Amino acid sequence: MKQGFLIPVYRHAATAGPLAEKLAQTGLPVIVIDDGNSAEEKDCLIHWAAKTPGLFLVHLEKNMGKGAAVLKGFEKAAQLGLTHVFQIDADGQHDISRVSFFLEESAKHPNKIICGYPVFDESAPKHRIRGRKIVKFWASVCTLSGDLADLLCGFRVYPVEASLAAVKSPFFDKRMGFDSEILVRLYWNRVFPVFYPVQVIYPKDGISNFRAFWDTFNMLCMLLPRMLIGFLFRLPRLIVIRKEYGKETQ
Repeated sequence: MKQGFLIPVYRHAATAGPLAEKLAQTGLPVIVIDDGNSAEEKDCLIHWAAKTPGLFLVHLEKNMGKGAAVLKGFEKAAQLGLTHVFQIDADGQHDISRVSFFLEESAKHPNKIICGYPVFDESAPKHRIRGRKIVKFWASVCTLSGDLADLLCGFRVYPVEASLAAVKSPFFDKRMGFDSEILVRLYWNRVFPVFYPVQVIYPKDGISNFRAFWDTFNMLCMLLPRMLIGFLFRLPRLIVIRKEYGKETQ
């Protein structure tokens, strides 16, 4: 097993740089994906890459979306020989004191995806919480289960090979719907999730790339028609998968 970190960055260079530096202190490689940032943000990332040993900076010429950035990170991880990457959002909202625990759990469960289950404080916008519940409901329909406790938390340890296999479809959501779709597709492929709590805060001056209404709407457009079609084709197999997951969690 060879672990590393993955940070997709768009408009969060100011927080991504210090985060990458802190993660690099673990001695594990850190892959930072510049998702078509402005010249100023790009220069900031280049600065942090130059001063941080073990940081690998990958540039996308234009903004492609979080999903495309994470996918590019998976490809870079495979090139580096990594078997697992810990994807952490660049906005600094997650409690990184949980990093070592999540890495240890991934080492114990190499064939699973280790996922953060967000624990919000009073700073969490109510519309974000409601949107998560809607997406979770439709994901439970697509998997015949309520095992996907959260679909949107950007604090996950991915098995690289299995994740690359799950995103082969040319129709895969390359933007905000990526977090939801890959979790459903990994479940379909018997790569089951293990959830652990992680504290999440929303700073008052924080920059968000998530458009509450439109991104939730787009995710539902992905889950409802495309994922439901996939669900119908997989229905007999999903019944078996559901039983397998039940046995593993007993």
